[in-house]
Amino acid sequence: MAIKSRKHVQSRFNQHVGAALAVMLLPVAAQAADPAGQNAPASQQMLNEVTVVGTQENDFKANKASSPKYTEALVNTPQTIVVIKKELIEQQGALTLTDALRNTPGVGTFFLGENGNTNTGDAVYMRGFDSSGSIYVDGVRDVGSISRDVFNIEQIDVLKGPAGTDSGRGSPTGSINLVSKTASLENAFNSILTAGSGKQKRATADWNRVIDADSGTAFRLNMMTQDSGNPARDEVTDKRWAIAPTVTFGLGKPTRVTASYLHVDQDNVPDGGVPTIGLPGYSAPDTITLTNKTIRTFLNTAARVDPKNFYGSTADYNKVKADMGTLRIDHDFSPTLQLQNTTRYGKTDQDYLLTAFMGNTANLQTPVPANPATWTMARSLRTVKDQENTILTNQTVLSAQFATAALKHSLVAGAEFTSEKQTNYSYVAASMGTLAAANLYNPNPRDPVTGYKPVRSGAYTQGEVNTQSAYVFDTIKFGEQWLFNGGVRFDHFNTTYDATTLQTAVASGQVQVLPVGTPIPTHLTLSDTFANGKISAMYKPTPDSSVYALWATSKAPPGVNFALSAGANSAQNPKYDPQETTTKEIGTKWDFLKQKLSLSAAVYQTTVTNEVEQDPVIPTIYYQTGEKRVQGVEVGLVGEVMHNWLVSVGYTRMNTSVKSGRVVTASGVNNLSYTPKQAFTSWTSYTLPFGLKIGGGARYVGEMLRGTDGAVGTPARIDSYWVFDAMATYPVNKNLDLQLNAYNLADKTYVAAINKSGFRYTPGQPRSFSLSANIKF
Repeated sequence: MAIKSRKHVQSRFNQHVGAALAVMLLPVAAQAADPAGQNAPASQQMLNEVTVVGTQENDFKANKASSPKYTEALVNTPQTIVVIKKELIEQQGALTLTDALRNTPGVGTFFLGENGNTNTGDAVYMRGFDSSGSIYVDGVRDVGSISRDVFNIEQIDVLKGPAGTDSGRGSPTGSINLVSKTASLENAFNSILTAGSGKQKRATADWNRVIDADSGTAFRLNMMTQDSGNPARDEVTDKRWAIAPTVTFGLGKPTRVTASYLHVDQDNVPDGGVPTIGLPGYSAPDTITLTNKTIRTFLNTAARVDPKNFYGSTADYNKVKADMGTLRIDHDFSPTLQLQNTTRYGKTDQDYLLTAFMGNTANLQTPVPANPATWTMARSLRTVKDQENTILTNQTVLSAQFATAALKHSLVAGAEFTSEKQTNYSYVAASMGTLAAANLYNPNPRDPVTGYKPVRSGAYTQGEVNTQSAYVFDTIKFGEQWLFNGGVRFDHFNTTYDATTLQTAVASGQVQVLPVGTPIPTHLTLSDTFANGKISAMYKPTPDSSVYALWATSKAPPGVNFALSAGANSAQNPKYDPQETTTKEIGTKWDFLKQKLSLSAAVYQTTVTNEVEQDPVIPTIYYQTGEKRVQGVEVGLVGEVMHNWLVSVGYTRMNTSVKSGRVVTASGVNNLSYTPKQAFTSWTSYTLPFGLKIGGGARYVGEMLRGTDGAVGTPARIDSYWVFDAMATYPVNKNLDLQLNAYNLADKTYVAAINKSGFRYTPGQPRSFSLSANIKF
């Protein structure tokens, strides 16, 4: 009978593949029959062992930090480093850096600002200290006052602990590095369209195109536009657009050249917060004086204002333009010797006006105590910021791997040359206009502004820091279980500060030396060289685990924020030594489930010395005797628990204190301000068999204490809070996913940030939703 079906007949392709597999398996079969290989032909006896080394990485777990200064996998890196990948950011619908940083515990924008000065950029606190000046983009410091969007970000590396050896001057407790998207050898297009609560409207596009595969040339273009309100606040807007083209030559070749550019344009109505009246801990802001002999105790039980109320003017604005051009050259001399050179020029301009307020006795008026509808809040702080930041830098990193006797080395050496400048212009106060007082419980942001004709006063400040740096790190492997790392960095800097202030009227009875309005120039300089170092030892119980101990330093000289001062009470006085930080850390890291899941835990102690303190007996004398300390534990779990189930969890507990010097909290408790004692963050997602992905997370921020500035009656602390979020994503087809995000499911009312005086706070995001369409080809 003739065969009518060819179902089991091999195709030519299968025949060829089968023959090839048989040829490759012959040596294996021969080895099985003759383990010693004594009877094998000479050609087969000469075969070398082939070892395949791979890493298990998933949407949440990263294998390494992005910087070439970190040569080892995270499990072999002796320091707390949290890597937040774009896949996690996209699942949460996070749009900004501050949104994304919720994935690492105890890091956030908890400080609103001082008096009328509301923070306008990413004012990030980490482990008890302000880290806003330690934000980097692809390893280059980014100091512009801007809210950073994540549309062009591949991952965010959060380095906790002193980063002085890695980055030079900066925060005592860490740094944040945003890693930009770059071109690759694949054709792809992805666009996310989002609409949601608070009139949210946003669109992003990510287009990658191979120009010439043979030469390794590819182009990538990322774009973003957004025109949104704020679900927590009336009148506040978030309007911006950005474009980020990049082209790379030589992908897959020994020499690769990447040219990139980023332009961001923001035009927002800023948020000055709402009065803290009615919050726990609030009482009348009155003090008994000659003109006010009573305290309005009825204010102690006054109702909260509506957290959506807007106390500024719709004419307020925050306009920011940022440009960043980068040229990076990577060259592999050999598999064991690599060079990277980065050149960047960046410029950020900010033009900002906020109608702020201060709820003290004079500004909070209660003409009819029994009728809160008559109470008013003066809007007398027309706060202006006209600021320009520029940076020009060239950085070179050389990486080498070699052996000396029984030791294997991973050596990194580098040099950096950087020039940074910041200029601030002042305006005539009367030219900024005036507004009528706002009704406390029903403010009108459309009240007319009278006399608004902005004029620069002639006063300004300009700070410039030029830095030359050199560093070297070496990771030494001794056998399979011991790693030792040491590094040192030298920074030589020149800081120049020029300022012009205007003579003001003197108090009654004093001699008027100069006419009011006379320019008074200030010129201060500082030049110095300082060194930072770190050293660590690591033991590996298994190939996928480690136990380590680390000691590291960091320094922040006067002028770290582009300002010097002749004031004896200012840490920015050139006569003072740098603020010095030392951190000790003991930790362990474990990779499980074939390196798909990572567990980390660390205990640490950070001590900051050389804080400027006032002499308790002679108030005009100051010494650098202040000392602050942060002790804590941090635990993290990230990766894939099982197929289709991803998790990211972090917990921290911090004990902070002033070991020497004055207490810095308004409550008088000996802790550091704007630092939660405990914090927890989590996110998990699971993909069901039919494609639906569901996820959610919980965040906890413990009670925080605000700083002190002598304000009366204002809350001294922020209560702890829990927030729960959820997400669902469904693939409609191969080209379209729909994603629904729900935020603050329990509609928890909480204080997200508070200003130094405690008169104003930023309300947390209420229950809100967003729907996104992810289009991909």
